[in-house]
Amino acid sequence: MVDVSFQKVQNLKAIISDIHGNLEAAEAVLADIKQQGITEVYCLGDIIGYGPNPRECIDRVMASCKLTLLGNHDQGALFDPEGFNPGAERAIFWTRKQLETGDPKGNEKRWEFLGELPRTHRDGKLLFVHGSARNPLNEYVFPEDIYNQRKMERIFALVDQYCFQGHTHVPGVFTESLKFFSPEDLNFEYDLGAEKILVNVGSVGQPRNHDWRSSYVVLNDNHLSFRRVEYDIDKTVAKIYATPELDNFLGDRLRDGR
Repeated sequence: MVDVSFQKVQNLKAIISDIHGNLEAAEAVLADIKQQGITEVYCLGDIIGYGPNPRECIDRVMASCKLTLLGNHDQGALFDPEGFNPGAERAIFWTRKQLETGDPKGNEKRWEFLGELPRTHRDGKLLFVHGSARNPLNEYVFPEDIYNQRKMERIFALVDQYCFQGHTHVPGVFTESLKFFSPEDLNFEYDLGAEKILVNVGSVGQPRNHDWRSSYVVLNDNHLSFRRVEYDIDKTVAKIYATPELDNFLGDRLRDGR
C-alpha cells in the first residue's frame, strides 16, 4: 500500500536524458510526448556526444524543453574533455567542430545555450541532476551500487525525497532501503511513496540495458511511467558509419542496446 502522507507532486512532466546527438531518437520521443498532451519536458543533459546530429538535437531541446541540465558530454564540448575513452573523445572533438562551422548564427545560439545550463534543479521535493546528487555531472549510479551501502547512503543524504537522473543510460528505481527495480520489474509503472528514491530515466539516444528503444519517464502527480519508443535506428547507424570521425562501434552499440 502506498503511503499518501507525503507532499503531493504537482504537474505532468516528461523527463528525458542522454540524447547524445541521435536526432531520430529525439524526434520519436518528442513526438510520443506530444501525443500524450505533455507540454512540460525536462532534459537531464548530454544532448550531444557520440551521435551524428549535435546541432539539430540542441535545436530540438531548446525549442521543446522547459528545463535542461548540463551533462558531462555537453561540458566536454564546451571545454577540454577529461576522463573519456578514445572513441568518446574523438566524437566530442568532432561534435565541437560541428558547433564551430557551417552555421555561424545558429552555432552562436547553441554555444550560449550550452554555456548557461545549470548542473542541478530543485522543485520542492524533486531534485534533477545528470549524474548524482553528490556529483551532478560525473558520478555514475549503477544497479550494482545497491551493494555499496556507504556510497548510496551518502547520495541519499543529499536527496530530500525524489531524485531524477541519467548518465548511466540504465533506467530504473533505487530505493533508500538499497533495492533496485528495473522498469520490467515494475511493469513500467511506479507510485511515489514516503521512501526516498532515485529514478534513472534511461537514455533517449543510446540505451544500455539491452533494449535498443529510447527510454524516458513520465511523472503524473505521484505516478511514474517508464516509456520505450521505437525510432529509425537504421538511419542513425548509417549516419554514424558515414562519418569517419565517429567510430562504427557507436552505431553497433545502438543496435545492441549496450
